[in-house]
Amino acid sequence: MLVVGSNNSAHDIAAAAWEAGVTVTMLQRSSTHVVRSDRFVEHAIGPLYSEDAVDAGIDVHTGDLLFASQPYRIMHRWQKPIYDLIRSEDAEFYERLEAAGFDVDFGEDDSGLTMKYLRRGSGYYIDVGASELVANGDIELRRGEIAEVVADGVVLTDGSRIESDVLVYATGYRSMIRLAADVLGDEVADRVGRVWGLGSGTAKDPGPWEGEERNMWKPTQQRNLWFQGGNLQQARFYSLLLALQLKARQEGIDTPVYALPESHHTE
Repeated sequence: MLVVGSNNSAHDIAAAAWEAGVTVTMLQRSSTHVVRSDRFVEHAIGPLYSEDAVDAGIDVHTGDLLFASQPYRIMHRWQKPIYDLIRSEDAEFYERLEAAGFDVDFGEDDSGLTMKYLRRGSGYYIDVGASELVANGDIELRRGEIAEVVADGVVLTDGSRIESDVLVYATGYRSMIRLAADVLGDEVADRVGRVWGLGSGTAKDPGPWEGEERNMWKPTQQRNLWFQGGNLQQARFYSLLLALQLKARQEGIDTPVYALPESHHTE
């Protein structure tokens, strides 16, 4: 089996196939940020979501509020030291991955997983075991781009071949606005523009700067079209705020907003 991709879905698929006895090759097309799950919990989210946090008086709702209160403009400044620490503590882990040929990054400004997620929602793997399979060679790793799919595998752009009887594209998800376009049409989707991202000007998060997640949990340029998404923490916290906005409008309560988000980018 050839799994094309090297982020969360690709690792999960490759590991599950290996556990079932399948010979698996992963094709990495670009660098991936990898962080071990236990380290991520310990250093990145543990201060707000852990038994220690509860003992300190921070329950899950307080943790949600504290996280949401952090300004995105400067969040990377205190994320970078967290991932510098993780990179130092897990230096041997990263050395083994790189020795296997895996291309690891920590984001364009070394701010790690949290900012990559908020900016683009892609480009990372939270390791729950598959990285060990890559590092020790149980999952074979190749790097490159596919030029052609042939009967017995693929040909890469450098002319090399990978033989495979099963080809799995684990290359990411479509954006929410493109899914909306399938239902509501391109005119509506283009009116709203890009959904998700901060406008940081980093890869897959083009500017201009927005200051908050684009078109999420708030009125958009299309009347009565709202977007709800994100991870469990965001769904838990922002769903209430979104529901209150909808209920207020239903009840005829004036709900002024600072300004409707401008429409930028359509992909």
